[in-house]
Amino acid sequence: MTLFLQRVIDGLQNGAIYSVIAIPMVLIFKATTLINFAQGELAMIGAFFCFIFAVQAFSLPVWVAALIAMALAALLGMGIERTMLRPFDPTDHLPVVLITLGIFYIVNAVAGDIWNYQAQVEVPQLLPWEGTWKFFQSEDNPLGLRIQQDAVAMIIALLVMLFILWLILSKTKMGLAFRGVSSNTESSRLVGIRVGRILSFGWGLACAFGALGAIIVAPRITLQPQMMLLVLIYALAAAAFGGLDSVYGAAIGGFAVGLLNSLVLGYISDIDAVSSLSAAPLIFPVLLLLGVLWFRPAGLFGTKSISRV
Repeated sequence: MTLFLQRVIDGLQNGAIYSVIAIPMVLIFKATTLINFAQGELAMIGAFFCFIFAVQAFSLPVWVAALIAMALAALLGMGIERTMLRPFDPTDHLPVVLITLGIFYIVNAVAGDIWNYQAQVEVPQLLPWEGTWKFFQSEDNPLGLRIQQDAVAMIIALLVMLFILWLILSKTKMGLAFRGVSSNTESSRLVGIRVGRILSFGWGLACAFGALGAIIVAPRITLQPQMMLLVLIYALAAAAFGGLDSVYGAAIGGFAVGLLNSLVLGYISDIDAVSSLSAAPLIFPVLLLLGVLWFRPAGLFGTKSISRV
C-alpha cells in the first residue's frame, strides 16, 4: 500500500510539471487551432532569461527576474506572431506548423550555442519550499512515504496560474476578445475586433505563462537547452487528453497523464522486455495520445466539432 501511495504521489508531482507546460500550448491552440511545436523551446528560453537576470549577470531577486523573463518571453512570442506567422493564411495550417518547427530548431540551436548543452549548476529557485516530508517510516520501511515540498508548492503555483488566467480571460476586454476570436474568427472580425492584435496577445500570454512554468520546473528537471524535449511530449499528451481547447482540461490532463504514467510504468518495470528499452518512458504518452485521438479526438473536456452537411 505504501508503494502504491508513493507512486500516486510521484505521478501527481510529475503531473504538475506537465500541466504548467500544457496550459500555454492550449492557449495557442485556442487562438489559432494549431499546435505550437516551439512552445517548449520558447518556455526554455524564458527560463534562461530568468537565469541571466537572477544569476549570470544582474543578481536580481528571483521573483523580479521571473517577471522580467515573462515580459521578454511575451515580447518574443508577440514578435514571432507578428513577423513570421501573420503574413500567412491562418486557415492554411501546414506553413504555420512548419514555421513553428523551424522556430523550435532555431531557438534550441541559439540556446545551445550560448549556454552549451550542459545543465546549469546555479538554477534560480522561484518556489520557496525545499526538502521532503516523510510519513509512515518504520524498520521494515525506512524510506516511508515521501512528498517533495517543492512539488506541493508547484501544485499551488499551478492553481494560482489558473486563477490568474481565469481573471484575464473572463474579466478583461482583451480576454473577452480573445475568447471571441477563439470561438469564431470571422464573426469577431465582422464586429470590429482586430484579430491580428488579439492573436498577438494570445501568443504573448502563452509565452509568458510558458516561461513561468519553465522557471518553476527548471530546478527539478535541470536548466539546459534540451530540458523541455521530454516534458513537451507528456504535455502534448496531457493537452490532448484533457482537450486541446480547454485550459482547465489541460491542467486535469497533466495530472491524469502523470498519475497513469507513474502507475503503469511502475508496475511493468519488472518486465525485462519493457525495462530494457531505452525509450520505455516514451511508450505510454505516445500510446495514450494515439488512443485519445482515435477514440475521443476532442479530449475529455474539449469542444466537439460539428460539421454542417
